[in-house]
Amino acid sequence: MFDSIHEECGVFGIFENERGTPASSVYFGLYALQHRGQESCGIAVCDDGVFRHKRADGLVSEVFTREELERLGSGNMAVGHVRYSTTGGHSHNNIQPLVIRHIKGNMALVHNGNLVNAQELRRSFEMSGAIFHGTSDTEAIAYSIVRERLTSSSTEEAVERAMPYIKGAYSCILMTATKLIAFRDPNGFRPLCIGKAHDGAYIVASESCALETVGAEFVRDVEAGEIVVISSEGLRSIRTNCGRERNICIFEYIYFARPDSVIEGVPVHRARLTAGRLLAKNSPVDADIVIGVPDSGLDAALGYSYESGIPYGIGFIKNKYIGRSFIQPEQHQRENAVKIKLNAVRETVQGKRVVMIDDSIVRGTTSARIVRLLREAGASEVHVRISSPPFLHTCHFGTDIDSEENLIAGKCSSTEEIAKYIGADSLAYLPVGCLGDLIDNRFGCCKGCFTGDYPVDISGAGTKNKFDEKIHK
Repeated sequence: MFDSIHEECGVFGIFENERGTPASSVYFGLYALQHRGQESCGIAVCDDGVFRHKRADGLVSEVFTREELERLGSGNMAVGHVRYSTTGGHSHNNIQPLVIRHIKGNMALVHNGNLVNAQELRRSFEMSGAIFHGTSDTEAIAYSIVRERLTSSSTEEAVERAMPYIKGAYSCILMTATKLIAFRDPNGFRPLCIGKAHDGAYIVASESCALETVGAEFVRDVEAGEIVVISSEGLRSIRTNCGRERNICIFEYIYFARPDSVIEGVPVHRARLTAGRLLAKNSPVDADIVIGVPDSGLDAALGYSYESGIPYGIGFIKNKYIGRSFIQPEQHQRENAVKIKLNAVRETVQGKRVVMIDDSIVRGTTSARIVRLLREAGASEVHVRISSPPFLHTCHFGTDIDSEENLIAGKCSSTEEIAKYIGADSLAYLPVGCLGDLIDNRFGCCKGCFTGDYPVDISGAGTKNKFDEKIHK
């Protein structure tokens, strides 16, 4: 319905010391990570080397009924995944976990991120006789590990040997018959953390908010380039591929992650408050009320209000029962479709000069509709402030940012022109130079979608256009 950015994927895994029902824990973990992917989901359970799994389109609560969870049965390990497709598009064969049966055993793989050399890897494997069942880059990761496993003494050694030629973003959890192996790319583009429950069970998840859902305490983040092996012997770390500067996606803090998560020691809520404060300092405006566009614009709006002294108000009510799987209406009905998901609160905005905070503008069509909602509710002025810089370039590391020709900031010659297009009285973005302040300048961040300067070579990444179905064949 909206020209919005999608969260791509969330991963969750658990290793229990005793045989139990780990699928239930994964279910709750995925529920907490549902914001990272609402297209499909899956869970795989290991029971003494026997793998059972369920994968399907839909939300976690729709796919995993009580009966389905019971069918997955008992075991001591499980991994799960929620997905929104980037590389590979919509296909049942691309739903994760990928369950692979090879000559040295079984494994189940879940992956958050996007490879920049997936096409090259795929072509190499196909020329060697490999048969791919889907079109996602996760299969290329699986084949890379299996190939190395044939001549390695352990799966973790195979992962360690495969990582140097898997290029791009990947935060993965791999389940074998006896181990849970978590590994993260050397840039650390996507988050991944470790938790521990009171009964000694270890959990690995995309975000810390998922740990709390299953009663686990946060232990630490998986380091960029690190391999973490969890087995009956406990937790072991392999840091051969560590040492490169971290370049976590800054949009995790601006939009993707839940505000109650803590990533690399930085609370997401605090990062968004900081973004709002910096917006107020850099782009002040005389106004009567500050409002945020749900959900990720709310914290930044609060920060803008704190810094500017302009009162904060609830300007929109979001329909919580419509996810991204909501069926889009016919083209002639789309102008009113935004009202199904978002309503302006007339009491808050009528007759007032409004500062509206949002996390981003992609093509501009949704922003124009939201500004129109405020006008129709009686706002006398609408000043739009965006808690990120303008999107000028495609992301190749797991964020569904469109091709450059479809990004409004690339098509328009000035911010004033964009403001006119969306119907705002004024428009301002967060300056690129402020991004480091969101994470206290503690480590590096990837801002390639804003600057075109990527931490790794993207020459083999190919074209990306989320409105062109041909690339998702």
